[in-house]
Amino acid sequence: GCTVKYSGYLGNWNKLFCSNGNSKYPRLMKLGKDITLCGLEIGLLSMTKGEAALFILTPEYAYGQQGCPPSIPPNTTVLFKVEVLDFIDSEECDAFFELTYEQQDTLPLEKVLKVAATEREFGNYFFYKQRFKVAKDRYKRALSILGRSSSSKTEQSQINTSKLLLFLNLSLTYLKLERADRALKYGELALEMDQGNAKALFRCGQACLYMREYSKSQDFLVRAQCIQPFNRDINNELKKLA
Repeated sequence: GCTVKYSGYLGNWNKLFCSNGNSKYPRLMKLGKDITLCGLEIGLLSMTKGEAALFILTPEYAYGQQGCPPSIPPNTTVLFKVEVLDFIDSEECDAFFELTYEQQDTLPLEKVLKVAATEREFGNYFFYKQRFKVAKDRYKRALSILGRSSSSKTEQSQINTSKLLLFLNLSLTYLKLERADRALKYGELALEMDQGNAKALFRCGQACLYMREYSKSQDFLVRAQCIQPFNRDINNELKKLA
């Protein structure tokens, strides 16, 4: 999937026929699904994140002999101004989630971890766009494939590292969704994996403060402060509590 800013023109860059340039947060689009113009798809595949380009698409790479009435006449060459804001490769993830659970289980852990990391990236992308519900679903989807346990210590440690990040992400996302009970649950799951995790202690403290469980909140926040005495966020939360 990619996020692009685009403007399509006819003539000599003087007649705008489509654009998403006014959108503050362009949505994530999939090549071949949301972006179906052959020339544009080929062009985007040659670009990297942060790159801007101008494309001149002849009719066979654009709207063909029929055009697209009323805005695009038959046999028209079109021009596109494109900027790639972000690129996340979702193809591997989509293919993975189409498999049955049995098939997923037979894949090497390396592949599973890669899919989970990409799903988490998607979650982060939507989180920063303030689309917390979608972010939560992405984090949970990543978590859903990390249920396997391994006899190898190294592999188990990799699974746990991936899960810990997702627990912390979910805890924060549920705080944003004003579901403090769920935020506390995921914060505590993170603490089960890493009892000295200042971030997890801080999230649990925030959740308890939101639920007006003040002494519980104080306990979590003081423990977080012991680990990171100069963390401004933790100290501010303790002031709020006081």
